[in-house]
Amino acid sequence: MILIPDLIDIERNATSDAERKLARLLSRVDLDPNAVAFHSVNLRSHEHKQQAEADFVILWRGVVVVVEVKGGGVRKHDGVWYSVNRHGDWKKLRESPMAQAQSAAFALRDILREERTDWFAHEALVVTPDIDSPPHSVEWRATHWLAKDDMNVASLGSALDVVVVGARSAPTGQKRARPDELRARLFGEFTRVPVIDAQRGAVIEEQNRATEGQARVLAALARNPRVLASGGAGTGKSLILAEGAKQEAEQGREVLITFGSPGLVGFFAPRIAGRDIALLPFHELRGDEQYDVVFVDEAQDLMTPEGMDRIDAVVKGGRSGGRWRMFLDPNNQAHVDGAFDEDVLAIVSEDAASFDLDLNVRNTGAIVHVVQQYLGADVGDPGIVHGEKVQWHTPDGPADLGAAEEVAARLVADGATRSEIWIVLTSATEAPHISDRGFTVTSPRFAKGLEAEHVIVCDLPRVFNDVARAAFYVAVTRARVSLHIVTTNDDKKNLQQLIRKQLMAK
Repeated sequence: MILIPDLIDIERNATSDAERKLARLLSRVDLDPNAVAFHSVNLRSHEHKQQAEADFVILWRGVVVVVEVKGGGVRKHDGVWYSVNRHGDWKKLRESPMAQAQSAAFALRDILREERTDWFAHEALVVTPDIDSPPHSVEWRATHWLAKDDMNVASLGSALDVVVVGARSAPTGQKRARPDELRARLFGEFTRVPVIDAQRGAVIEEQNRATEGQARVLAALARNPRVLASGGAGTGKSLILAEGAKQEAEQGREVLITFGSPGLVGFFAPRIAGRDIALLPFHELRGDEQYDVVFVDEAQDLMTPEGMDRIDAVVKGGRSGGRWRMFLDPNNQAHVDGAFDEDVLAIVSEDAASFDLDLNVRNTGAIVHVVQQYLGADVGDPGIVHGEKVQWHTPDGPADLGAAEEVAARLVADGATRSEIWIVLTSATEAPHISDRGFTVTSPRFAKGLEAEHVIVCDLPRVFNDVARAAFYVAVTRARVSLHIVTTNDDKKNLQQLIRKQLMAK
């Protein structure tokens, strides 16, 4: 069974040993190939906008099972429920564990109704792995409370089968939710995509929850052997790739993540730490080692016959019959580092399930507008992130590193942290370094695929050919909070020519 998040994260973050024990068992249950278990913290209540707790939500044979887990003992005395820890201390509960599970199930039902999900069957389940037998009550079916004897892989899978057999059928006149739709909705509700360089304030809340498109891709990864996911800069491709790779590794598969941009090693390494996942840039791929599943980030950089031959050599079963996931930006980035062939993409697409990521979770609306206006590139709907307008700066002298550092110094004076600021030299290709004034200076080649809170773009190209357009595209799409562009008067004229070209192309 797929766990969201994966078992390593649950082991690290679960609030009780009982939750960890159940997670370990669920990860080994394989009676339903489409089953997913979400380890959750809170569900907002539709009716009162309060919080209902759910330790696990399991999608099992098309039925949603909401699970309350209680470690230690559970007792009812004089009509009041108590939990009992290993020291024999009693703690009063506000309601029975079953009532907790049921209230969470109804809260989830209301949430998904609010999201316009069709009717679906749901059940409440209590798991108490430390007691010999569950308490009996007319308030619930005995099959819906599991105890110590059920805490093995075979018994747990059978018990889940029994729970869902008795689930309700859809009321007359109500349409039942399709399994794939329900699965994607649950991924969207429970998946929390990690945030890079997390900003203080509202933006982090808007960017933290998986979007509908991201949830759809995550839900599809386990069900399709080959997936092609397309999205502009800032739509969350690399984040979704990392989460998908963790899922595959948890299923016992040998996993490879590969990419072209040098900076992505530092991005992926902490996100897959502790997992048996290989991390290799394109240029280090060798045909003498193959993997069960291969994830390709920035796949537009490898979209050539030679590049696809390299993928064919490292995935078991080959590119046409193996298991792979390619994430690519259909815009201008390939000219920064790599090559792109439309005909090759068409051939690759024939072998894969294709998905589009169409919501920008990084850039503000103002940044998205700049990209569309000057480059005609589609980086998704900007509606999710609200932030500052793009700031344009015209110094008295050249629009170079010195001018950009003056802008950076003003940001620091206004409260920004130096580590949150990047200066991107659009015409450069060098690796990142720290300037004499303590600011990170980088190039489009090394910034590609990454992001920072505040980005200052300078040293604009004098001629906007394909390579220069791609470099500018990468530079201006790195910012999560604020984008500053330093230009000379000649730069402004060149940018106006870009706009005229976009208008003529329409």
